[in-house]
Amino acid sequence: MKLLIDQSPDNEEVEITIKCGLIDPGLEKLIEQIRLYSFSVTAKRDGKTFQIRLEDVYYFESVDNRTFVYTQQEVYECGMKLYELENQLAKTNFVRISKSCILSVTRLENVRALLNGKMEAELDNGEKVIVTRHYVDALKQKLGL
Repeated sequence: MKLLIDQSPDNEEVEITIKCGLIDPGLEKLIEQIRLYSFSVTAKRDGKTFQIRLEDVYYFESVDNRTFVYTQQEVYECGMKLYELENQLAKTNFVRISKSCILSVTRLENVRALLNGKMEAELDNGEKVIVTRHYVDALKQKLGL
């Protein structure tokens, strides 16, 4: 594999081109990371609007028809619906873990089985979220288990 970097003040934006024969699992993960880097979510907190980089997001949660973005220490409100986010994040490191939550697997510290087929996911900030039975297989597949 070759890595070519053309750094110049004349370049107005970052452009990434991948030339390959076949996309293998390692390259697929790299592409997911690139997609994650280039995507941000517009969200609000305290009357101010922020651009939240996807790599800073721990999870998205829908409560009372409102969608919230959780970062390491902050919570923002997002104008998008959970299903819209799920569609946009389909090829990234995010996975739906319940009817009301989409989780970033890059923030996952560990998971453990609970009763009734559910799982508990602990994030790297110590927070815990529940993976419902219906979504356990999707999480396992995303983790490669």
